[in-house]
Amino acid sequence: MLFKTILAVVGCRDEAAELNRAIELATQLGAHLSVLVVELSVPPTVSDYPVGTIWLDARVDDMKQVQAAADRAIHACETAGIPFDVDRYYTERAFLPGIVFQRALYADLVVVGEKLRAASPLLASVVDGAVFDAQRPLLLLPAGDAATSRVKTVLLAWNSRAEAGRAAREAIDFLATADSVHVTLVDPDAAYHENGGEPGGDVAAFLTRHGVNVIVDQLPSGGRPVEDVLKTHAREIGADLIVMGAYGHSRLRERVFGGVTQSMLESAPVPVLIAR
Repeated sequence: MLFKTILAVVGCRDEAAELNRAIELATQLGAHLSVLVVELSVPPTVSDYPVGTIWLDARVDDMKQVQAAADRAIHACETAGIPFDVDRYYTERAFLPGIVFQRALYADLVVVGEKLRAASPLLASVVDGAVFDAQRPLLLLPAGDAATSRVKTVLLAWNSRAEAGRAAREAIDFLATADSVHVTLVDPDAAYHENGGEPGGDVAAFLTRHGVNVIVDQLPSGGRPVEDVLKTHAREIGADLIVMGAYGHSRLRERVFGGVTQSMLESAPVPVLIAR
């Protein structure tokens, strides 16, 4: 496996389940686990100037929560007997992407769970720092079953763009050990400069050389959003993992108008690995 260092980003409240899943994944991969416990600091309001005791007390309580979560992470990793390191940050929103970037530079894979995904400002900071700045793959884990490195069925969302190609390359270890990989194209354009004469054929040949068992699925959207088509197809084929490129448009446009990646960031029926 190429993933020898995993960075798990967790919050400081109700993080035990997410941390345990990261530990299990690191154990299966024989990887070093870096745990980053984060929380956004409470900004003072105009009425708090000069700052009052309520704002200061809230900050002190939050910092205690972060320290307690870091201590729990250390105990859990020591109990699991895996190589690890734990760091913690209580910081402002503007600084968190830079913190994630510095840590993600030295990781092969960044992992976040359901609790952090539900906290939009935290998730946005992780995506900015890990996917865009450090250009590391990000694995999004939904609540539910334990994390596993052994997937049987993978849905690879394909549109012949650089982001999709990068995602496929980053996930090649998962793809090569899966029983089947469904290269999925929604409303593919058969023009030569778009997807080639046979949409999905080129990437299928590339993956086959890596020992991947490929199935090409060309799906009509029928007017439905692409993300809905992908989620439905993932359920129909019993996918254990969705692999896709991050953001086909600018980040600003995605966040204002939504998009396939934004929808997958917020909710998906199975784990999602995104890269750019």
